[in-house]
Amino acid sequence: MELSNGIVLEIAEKYGFNLIGFAKAESLIEETERYAEWLAKGYHAEMTYLEKNFEKRKDVRTIFAEAKSVISLGMNYYIDDSFSENENAGKISRYAWGRDYHFTLWEKSDKLINELKKIDESFEAVSYVDTGPTSDKAWAVKAGLGWMGKHTNIINKKIGSWFFIATIITNKEFNYSSLIADSCGECRACVDACPTGALVSEYILDANKCISYQTIENKKEINENLKGKFDNWIFGCDACQDVCPWNKKFSRPATEEQFISGNINKEFTLEEINGISEKIFKERFKESPIKRTKLKGLKRNADFVLSK
Repeated sequence: MELSNGIVLEIAEKYGFNLIGFAKAESLIEETERYAEWLAKGYHAEMTYLEKNFEKRKDVRTIFAEAKSVISLGMNYYIDDSFSENENAGKISRYAWGRDYHFTLWEKSDKLINELKKIDESFEAVSYVDTGPTSDKAWAVKAGLGWMGKHTNIINKKIGSWFFIATIITNKEFNYSSLIADSCGECRACVDACPTGALVSEYILDANKCISYQTIENKKEINENLKGKFDNWIFGCDACQDVCPWNKKFSRPATEEQFISGNINKEFTLEEINGISEKIFKERFKESPIKRTKLKGLKRNADFVLSK
């Protein structure tokens, strides 16, 4: 049977994907030019891995020679809950409250691909969830999932920007989705709300100042110039998304059980973190994004943000 947009949509929705779009596999010329400028300014901080595989980011056909289309998939992770009013509690970014999304989206993308192969034996594909050499956000825009917001996250008119992205590169052609117009307008809520000024201008993020970078990717000591500016965030930061009008009006609770069930790692006090042993850390966070910062990093973050 020949695959169609409708078949892909039906199966993707069955596996919990809320957004599905299709784009022609072609060079991302303008997107990679902007990316190169961003790198040249050093806004990627010490994430030198972002300098690699530039040609693959530019053209997915260097990853998969038979590529004809890119399927972009979005999965909502928003949990309608708030933090306590405890000034001594450190906040965790919403995306890390549940299971590591990489595991979930990898598994579901593989199931989707395998089911499509059963329908059409000639279907071939490779998939990535932001750890590969693909420009996932650029492809999400190309595939009509939404537009790039001024906070550098993709915004969808129906669910806001609280969604993870998976990218599937395939050898099949589809009817391609229309682009969604930028609807940020004159709004600068995200830019103005950034506690450290990491959004140096609209659509431009300087990772050197970004709380998410400093508390997750940075393996050294946190820059003392940022002391007192973290607004109690000890792993990641949602400040720019929290104030986005599209999120305030259109975000809706996630339905994926792996994001909303189990141990919710929402906030911790300095005492709680200092009481965590290496063994407990590995057990508690073995399938959590928090494991990326390691116990040493989590304690560094908590001490930097919460110590008086």
